[in-house]
Formats: sequence, C-alpha cells, structure tokens
Amino acid sequence: MSPFAFDVSIEDFEAKVLQPSLEVPVVVDFWAPWCAPCQTLKPMLEKLAEEYQGRFLLAKVNSDENQALAGHFGVRSIPSVKVVYQGQLVDEFNGALPEGQVREFLDRIALPAGPGGNLREEAAALVAEGKLDEALAKLVEASQANPQDQAVQLDAIDVLLQLGRSDEAAQLLAGDYPNEPDRANALRARLALAQGATDTAPLEARLAANADDHAARLELAKAYAAQSRFREALEAALEVVRRDRFFDEGAGRKTLLQFFDALTGEQYDDLVREFRRKLSATLN
Repeated sequence: MSPFAFDVSIEDFEAKVLQPSLEVPVVVDFWAPWCAPCQTLKPMLEKLAEEYQGRFLLAKVNSDENQALAGHFGVRSIPSVKVVYQGQLVDEFNGALPEGQVREFLDRIALPAGPGGNLREEAAALVAEGKLDEALAKLVEASQANPQDQAVQLDAIDVLLQLGRSDEAAQLLAGDYPNEPDRANALRARLALAQGATDTAPLEARLAANADDHAARLELAKAYAAQSRFREALEAALEVVRRDRFFDEGAGRKTLLQFFDALTGEQYDDLVREFRRKLSATLN
C-alpha cells in the first residue's frame, strides 16, 4: 500500500482524511467499480500521488459503499474529486479530466515542492534566459536531492539536447520513465531529430539559388530542429506547405506533425499552438 494513496470509508474518514488535512491537502476521489471514467481517473490520481511524494494525499471513497459520505459532500455524479485542507472543503472538480488539467489542479492545491522542486523552478528561469549550463547544474543538484523525480531528469535531458550533448541525452533516455511516458517519448523524438544534424549553410545556399527547392527547404527545417532552432524549423516546413502542399506526398505537413510530436512540453505549448493554427489556415 502506498503511504500517499489509500481507501477510506465513513468509519475511518476522520482519522484518514480530516486529521491529516490539518497539515496536508487531502484529495478525496469518489468513485464506483461500474463507473468507466472512474477507471481512468483513479489510477491517474494514484500515479500522481506517488509522483508528488506527499505534497497531497489521495483518499479513495467507493461511493456505492459509502453513500452517506457521498451525500454529505453533495456528490451527484462520479467521478467527483473534493479537496479537504485544514478540515475544510477548499476545491473540487467533476469528471475524468485529461492528465494535463489534473496536474494543473494539483499544482494549485498541493504543498510547495521540496528543495528539488525549487531548484527545478530556478533551472526553468535560467533556461528562459539562455543560461543552459547553469540550468543543467541546478537540475543535477535537484536530481541529487530527489532521485525519484522523473520530471527533473527529463528537464535535464531537454537541456542536454539544447546544448547539443546528444550522446548523454541518449544514455539517459535509455531508461524507463513510467511517470512521464509522453514527455519521454517526445524527447526521444527530439533526440532522433538531433542525431540527424547537418550543416545549414549549404542548404541555405541552395534555397538562395532556388526558392522552390522544396527538398532543400525540408532538409533545412530538420537541420534547424536538430540545432533546437524550432521556430525556424517550423517556419521552413510550413513554407513548403504554403508553396506546394502536395510536394512528396505532403512531406511538408508530415514534417510539421513530426515536429509537433517532438515538441511536447509546457515550454513549447504556445509555439506548437501557433503553428497548428498556421498549418490549419494554410490547408483551409
């Protein structure tokens, strides 16, 4: 049994929820065995409870077996999630939300991260300033403080890729990341792009001589991506779509989709949304 996630009934609700809530937020998940969305949300919450390592506790209540408790909390449909902190109901949501939205909810109610988490925030600020070596040092320190934090490990891999240290990134990506599978796969896609790095100058010269050399433009897009010049990579691939959407069986669009898959992560969300809109406008 996990110390961070446990079953609760009306008999032990005070001991397992109300008392602990005086010190830490307790997320109460009302579910039932017959509820299909519950079977999606409950294991997700269990996984996140482990990942957050005590920044919140997860109390799982079978609403069929604890109807009085569900009624007390005004549960009308399930899954229904309530947050109890310092003995009071402080937040809630209903339905099986996507993991990204659940994380946003938990980040809002969970206790602040420990030393490793603060270092991660400092590293993110350094990345935004372009101070990649300093950011990597912070992430190494954060990982030493909390070796189980896979998000920190993946942040470090991201920075290694931006630094062009693909061999080190590949070595780290050979491991398993069960708590962050989507992001790990996106970084593997980034690594594949990085490993195809070529010199951009000859390709730029070819385009200067012939702006309709779509093959050269796509190669250039991939070369930019390999150098983490993602906006330039996306612009180059989109330009191929603009000039000839049918070139090489839609290679421009396919390359853009490949880039979108590789750019999974909060720091790239705005960029990906921007170019998804541009691609849609170009095709329509």
